[in-house]
Amino acid sequence: MSDSVGIVKALRALFDIPLTFRSGAVLPRYELIYETYGTLNSNKSNAILICHALSGHHHVAGVYADQTDNVGWWDNMVGPGKPINTNNFFVIGLNNLGGCHGSTGPSSINPETGEPYGASFPVITVEDWVESQARLADRLGILCFAAVIGGSLGGMQALQWSLAYPDRVRHVLAIASAPRLTAQNIAFNDVARNAILTDPDFHGGNYYQHGVVPTRGLRLARMLGHITYLSDDAMADKFGRQLQTGNYNYGYEVEFQIESYLRYQGDKFAAYFDANTYLLMTKALDYFDPAQDYSGDLNKAFSHARAAFLVISFTTDWRFSPKRSRELIRPLLHNKHPVSYAEITSNHGHDSFLMEHSHYFDVVRAYLANVNREISI
Repeated sequence: MSDSVGIVKALRALFDIPLTFRSGAVLPRYELIYETYGTLNSNKSNAILICHALSGHHHVAGVYADQTDNVGWWDNMVGPGKPINTNNFFVIGLNNLGGCHGSTGPSSINPETGEPYGASFPVITVEDWVESQARLADRLGILCFAAVIGGSLGGMQALQWSLAYPDRVRHVLAIASAPRLTAQNIAFNDVARNAILTDPDFHGGNYYQHGVVPTRGLRLARMLGHITYLSDDAMADKFGRQLQTGNYNYGYEVEFQIESYLRYQGDKFAAYFDANTYLLMTKALDYFDPAQDYSGDLNKAFSHARAAFLVISFTTDWRFSPKRSRELIRPLLHNKHPVSYAEITSNHGHDSFLMEHSHYFDVVRAYLANVNREISI
């Protein structure tokens, strides 16, 4: 299609310089897998970094030559003429460290042992991800991003870019995100992790050597997470109280269509996602709090930022509610940073940031058109 980036190919970058994690752990060498779309201009000023959410990866847009049904997870947003317009921008998507889609993570082979890292892979933070992303930018010769963009956990990474590298990002787009998790969100993550940790097939995180996968725990974790990504309205509209067979069976097998849907999503996820990666990603969510080093003061935390910000929330997103976005806007305004805010009416809950929605897309398109004009001057 004319508005698709078309056939894409994953690229790899190997780093031999050790990376020291915020926890103090050190990864001596690692790989990042990434994809690019569009063309980097002569002064390398038109690069955009896409940061993925919990279960995301580097395959943001387009398809693979041998997998034409494997469409990038944000293909509706990224491409020629799309809101993130690859006619204007050079777009980068990567799989974060600790991931399970090609970048070094728990399922990767530890060269020192010849076995998968498993439980020995360091607990990772958003700060660690951003440092590794900056090293990739160095490798590509990109001194400053026109924009760093992300939804949910990706939005947290975009915010961290403005704090860790204030002179290397001109614009931050934080979508369906927050400056830190609420206690309720941390609680959801803990329940999901415990589903995995207590699975008999988990084996302390070293299930690879046992030839098993903690499928039950990962399946339950995904089912719980999926409930929080949807809104009550979306579930009511799609499923309501519809029964699979039209009658009650008075048992514990699937009776309601929503049950069938959640079990399908859980089974599908457990078939391809790594349980240790799920644990790492949710802990990174929990730990992110820019105000932690400033006695809880977000105003001080964002005083060092230099970027302009676009913050977007969705009315039915109760996991990262508009209230959480406004919690971010206050310190940005306090520090007199340029900030735009859009609260989009949508019934898709937290998943709204992945959906095609005219108002939402128009906001992103208009904002990035202005960014393009800015870097073209």
